[in-house]
Amino acid sequence: MNNIDPKERFETIVSLLKRRGFVYQSSEIYGGLSGIYDYGHYGTLLLNNIKSAWTKSMAQEREDVVLLDSAIFMHPTTWKASGHVDGFDDPQIDCRKCKARFRADHVLEEFGINADKQSIEWINTELDKLRADKKLVCPNCKSADLTPAKRFSLMVKSNLGSPVDTLSEENVVYLRPETCGGIYLQYKNTVDSLHPKLPFGIAQVGKAFRNEIVAKQFVFRTREFEQMEMQYFFNPKTDGGNATKNIYEEWHQYRWAFYLNYGIPESRLNWFKHEKLAHYATDAYDIEYNYAMLGGFKELEGVHARGNWDLSQHSKFSGCDLSYFDEESKERFIPHIVETSVGVARTMLAFIDNAYTEEIVGDPTSLVSSDGARDTRVVLKIDKRLAPVKIAILPLSKKDELTNVSKEIFKKLSKKYFVEHDITQSIGKRYRRQDEIGTPYCVTIDFDSLEDKSVTVRDRDTMKQERIAIDKLAEYFDLQFA
Repeated sequence: MNNIDPKERFETIVSLLKRRGFVYQSSEIYGGLSGIYDYGHYGTLLLNNIKSAWTKSMAQEREDVVLLDSAIFMHPTTWKASGHVDGFDDPQIDCRKCKARFRADHVLEEFGINADKQSIEWINTELDKLRADKKLVCPNCKSADLTPAKRFSLMVKSNLGSPVDTLSEENVVYLRPETCGGIYLQYKNTVDSLHPKLPFGIAQVGKAFRNEIVAKQFVFRTREFEQMEMQYFFNPKTDGGNATKNIYEEWHQYRWAFYLNYGIPESRLNWFKHEKLAHYATDAYDIEYNYAMLGGFKELEGVHARGNWDLSQHSKFSGCDLSYFDEESKERFIPHIVETSVGVARTMLAFIDNAYTEEIVGDPTSLVSSDGARDTRVVLKIDKRLAPVKIAILPLSKKDELTNVSKEIFKKLSKKYFVEHDITQSIGKRYRRQDEIGTPYCVTIDFDSLEDKSVTVRDRDTMKQERIAIDKLAEYFDLQFA
């Protein structure tokens, strides 16, 4: 299963995530809402663990990064200053026959043409070449009757304080398309209240919204999503004028190491350098992950050098001085910024894609059924620190003698770990259920436990079992999750 066709792997993993309560289609009982997903019990736990791991790495373990939780709604001029109102869009083409809608740059990519950040005129010229060669057809119905490309705004409009029927450009507000806008707007308050010295960063986790032309590939590209972003402010003149280069490289290495630390093999990561940069950027790289379920390397996280354009724009449009005064050099300047930005769901999908395993249990040469099927198990071999449930408590019987013991163990361990108490079905089926949600350890209470005051602890990855005294369990798991 680990080397099968990407489409089959994709369908298998998506099915597992729904069946086991990780991800559901939003509003499914009403037919669903395209590009919007809800996260069930295990999905919520996994997402929370990923966000906690990111926050720990970005803020708790560093002296130079502080946290923020900014509002989703911001003053509409925010997005005028940032360029989103006038330029945050994608090229769209439509099929006149089946009414399907596509991103023109993605259509060109199918022909090996990189349309990243190209003008709409350039894109239409390339589309016309394909039309002339009779190569441009609808990916859905194969009709050649496709519209020219046009710009499609990704901004999601809303309203505050006025009825929807009076919504106009004068009173429109936008759901933020990215979280960094709030960081720039609270940069001055952060400096004034916390008095951080350059260089320093502001990090936050929060929701963002984009009216994607085509939301596809499950939770990889959605219209409502969470971002984990950090803006790092610095004086470009320090380090002999090499501050941008040195700080940029530091964050390259730091973010790359995060994925290795949580179990992503280096062979499945790649740096992608953007050749066409935004006008304000000096350099831009993406960390790509090789999604087996999506058929190859795709963007996971961006690490970009943004110059001082963002703060300069907001200073210009707001009339508020966003410069920084350096007490040592007695210099006043607009700080430059290095940004790291990653989607929570994309990160979750990478960890699941990497962890998903199907393996034969026992002797791989032996057959266990008349139809020739082997005994296999599905297991999410996800890093223990990220696993939704850390420990499952499984009494061998529903009899009170065992469930009384298992409930006591649950009560003690659940004070520190997210623990599940499962008494339904056979022990084998319960093991398989915990394997599928990635639980690192199962604790089995049997009738011998009443005599020797010990339980059997099973390791998810190796399936090895060992007998541990009940009064030593807390100490044992503290060592395992250290």
